[in-house]
Amino acid sequence: MAHHSVVTIPLAAAVAMLYARLVATLVRPDLSRLLVLAPFKLLLLTSGRGPLDPALRPIPFVFTATLPVKLLPQSPDAAAGAENVAIMVALLQVFHVKDQMHPYAVFALYGIYIYCFLDFLLPCLAALGRALGMGLEPQFHKPYRSASLQDFWGRRWNLMASAVLRPAVYVPVRAGLGAPAGVLATFLVSGLMHEVIAYDITFRLPTGQLTAFFLLHGASVCTEKWCARRWPEYTRLPRVVGTPLVVLFVVGTALWLFFPPLFGDGMDDRFIAEFNALLASLVDAGGTLLQLAGI
Repeated sequence: MAHHSVVTIPLAAAVAMLYARLVATLVRPDLSRLLVLAPFKLLLLTSGRGPLDPALRPIPFVFTATLPVKLLPQSPDAAAGAENVAIMVALLQVFHVKDQMHPYAVFALYGIYIYCFLDFLLPCLAALGRALGMGLEPQFHKPYRSASLQDFWGRRWNLMASAVLRPAVYVPVRAGLGAPAGVLATFLVSGLMHEVIAYDITFRLPTGQLTAFFLLHGASVCTEKWCARRWPEYTRLPRVVGTPLVVLFVVGTALWLFFPPLFGDGMDDRFIAEFNALLASLVDAGGTLLQLAGI
């Protein structure tokens, strides 16, 4: 069944995205296009905005539409992923004794593992992008150096999600209801989408914790902006102070609300096994791609 899914799911996704490209070439960006396409990247395509362009060749179009990436005309320098692999391998060894650790410590290590895993994916995707003659826009920009929550969410963490949610949610809501409503709506949509992703992964009914996590951060970003306008002389903290505060707030709220519905109640054992298998597959695929690219 797993091998069958590995073939059928990417094939079905590719066919769906080629259909979207065909529609975009035949239908103008208006309500008609909206009725035959789907949300987010394809929703932006309905209005002629976002990372997708019907002028893209079929393979780059599918690549951009199905993966959380944005293709660039030129390939940026990709950081080596050896450090991330080493950290993930070390963490997998630590996870063998996780029953002797505090749950919050385990959740924190899972957070580091996920970040390293996502950061490791970029060189693999970049190799595939180079085979298409395109580069990839970075997904992260040293989020551990964020000086504020606005900096973390807007300019450093999951940049592709920010680039999609900004025109799809924030801009239209801000135009009608103001900037704070736009921020809260953006974080609400992100939270709901994470609930869907969590359900797809765990097959457990949503608890609302993920949505609460994002709404809390949305409200905190609004508060941060309000304080910066009202007391600018007191809120411009030096990075040596602001960065630890941001990291502590993000980690603390994630341990409280984000990680429990994903890794609690035995789900972590399943994740570890699946990550092991997926990591091995990606390493093999990445090596093959690098050989094909002559790197």
